[in-house]
Amino acid sequence: MIRAAITAVGSGIPKKVLTNYDLEKMVDTSNEWIMERTGIRERRVTDEKTATSDLAYEAGKKAIDNANFPADKLELIIVTTSSPDMLFPSTACIVQDKLGAINSAAFDLSAACTGFNYGLAVASSLIESGMYKNVLVIGADTLTKYLDWKDRNTCILFGDGAGAVLLQAKSDGTGILSSYLMAQGSGGKYLIMPGGGSRDPEIKKSRFIWMDGKEVFKFAIKALPESVEKAVAKAGLKASDINLMIPHQANLRIIDSALKRLGLPKEKAYVNLDRYGNTSAASIPIALNEAFNKKMIKKGDIVVLAGFGAGLTYGANVIKW
Repeated sequence: MIRAAITAVGSGIPKKVLTNYDLEKMVDTSNEWIMERTGIRERRVTDEKTATSDLAYEAGKKAIDNANFPADKLELIIVTTSSPDMLFPSTACIVQDKLGAINSAAFDLSAACTGFNYGLAVASSLIESGMYKNVLVIGADTLTKYLDWKDRNTCILFGDGAGAVLLQAKSDGTGILSSYLMAQGSGGKYLIMPGGGSRDPEIKKSRFIWMDGKEVFKFAIKALPESVEKAVAKAGLKASDINLMIPHQANLRIIDSALKRLGLPKEKAYVNLDRYGNTSAASIPIALNEAFNKKMIKKGDIVVLAGFGAGLTYGANVIKW
């Protein structure tokens, strides 16, 4: 059976670090308040000249270079993002040009913080169908460009970054075993970034991210473990079969709650949100890249990637490494 296997990973991280102590000077908050509620110590922030495509290109380039895979052999590039460079062309087309991937199709996919999970599911399906054999999936966001730095409910949460994986057709039993995707559109009103779209093209109102934190938290503590349970069952496995879980890096309390429900010890989850904050669609692939480079993943391991975000969306992928 042909499956989509991850053969290489990469990431693109801004150099600028913004700590909780820096935020204390900008908004009514404190390091202790942020740590207690989120688990975040610092996050990376892009400068004015750096766009989402720049980070996406860096992550994608590292991934294919790590596999010694030539860009002109790529057949498809998917960039999952909620903060594209512009409405069109797609960020994926910009990345395709920068990479020199002249023989690939390219498109963006928008599912907010669950974008990478959705992107993997789409790419996996296309590979399993035989349509493509080599696909680059990138999660990239620069949400700090859309923050009101006077709103302590949102400005403390987000950071910028990108992560990428090279997916290739394999028949050796490795690869994406299952994916579970779901949406709860009725909750879309709880996490929004208005302005710039056809509803308000001239951005007459706010252009900043707005979130009802309590409602999103209530959604997330149910959605995260549910997506893992559904995806694992779909693969014919149990939660106890998981060697490593990489959840969306948004809030430590949400991650801990999910682990408790799943009956997994904390060491079964890779967490780096203390250093990056919530990088949206980039959070899972950045964490995956770090976990792989730290040799926390070995051949044959069952790795589960699980996310949730605006939409509201949620989903998970089960991978045999």
